[in-house]
Amino acid sequence: MQALLELDCIPAGMELFPAADEDQWSLIKRVINDCDYYLVIIGGRYGSIGPEGYSYTEMEYRYALESRKPIIAFLHSDPGSLPAKHSEPSAALRDKLGEFRALVQKKLCKFWGSPAELGSMVSRSMVQLIKTRPAVGWVRADKIPDERAVEEILRLRKRVDELTGELTRIATEPPQGSSDLAQGEDEFRIRLKILVAHKTGRSWVHVSVLASWNEIFNAIGPLMLDESGEPEMISTIQSNLAVLRRKEIAAAVALQGFQEDSLRDLELYPDDFQTIRLQFRALGLIVKSEKSRSLKDTRTYWTLTRYGDRVITELRALKRNH
Repeated sequence: MQALLELDCIPAGMELFPAADEDQWSLIKRVINDCDYYLVIIGGRYGSIGPEGYSYTEMEYRYALESRKPIIAFLHSDPGSLPAKHSEPSAALRDKLGEFRALVQKKLCKFWGSPAELGSMVSRSMVQLIKTRPAVGWVRADKIPDERAVEEILRLRKRVDELTGELTRIATEPPQGSSDLAQGEDEFRIRLKILVAHKTGRSWVHVSVLASWNEIFNAIGPLMLDESGEPEMISTIQSNLAVLRRKEIAAAVALQGFQEDSLRDLELYPDDFQTIRLQFRALGLIVKSEKSRSLKDTRTYWTLTRYGDRVITELRALKRNH
């Protein structure tokens, strides 16, 4: 008891609750239910037998075991050396004591030989048990929230859940006011510089092609599933247009007196890329990446928003062939 009190524990000794009838046994079970830990000390006596054929001490231990309470048992290391008044005179009860000790030793147990040793062993064992199996413990009555405080906490928790759900919904939808912006299948005229070869050398010619916003996002969106730098985004748009708008580009170059096989390179106007980038940002599809990187890397990186992730998934995911 002293060892437990010095650890700021509140011991509820079972010897304080004599199990004389069923009502007392119900009280003992309630006490065990209210406790955080169960300690059993076994010396040389088995104790009086209860209605189930076990001693009340073993009944308590088995109930604590069934209740999944953290248990530590403290067994006398040499019960045969105890004085007769502290030993079990009946051979049948000594056998039951041996069976009880065998049961207890299947769980965590310690062996003691003197009161002083038992006290220090309880202190060390409880410190370790509290550390490995922290429990609820007790609080002062004035620290318990009253009914109104509990109701307010529940109301606020419900409100937090509602707001969290609203934020999740907003994050996967287009931003407010973006319906007035060009998007989807609306087309954007992209200006290109085309490097062509001719008899006297090479020259840049200027052409423009139309591409829908979905087409452009379909090209660069997958790059930003993690994050992408602007040079990679520009290169991907250029490659995409070179393939998908090949005939239009060749026709525009032909009007300026050059053949398709004279095309050597293609570049996107920097100002048009900035427009594309800002448009997708305004549509809530992309945001500037906040990932940390080395001080030497001064490039700008972009990544998809949750809404942008949803849109690119819908654009690129393969549909079932019916």
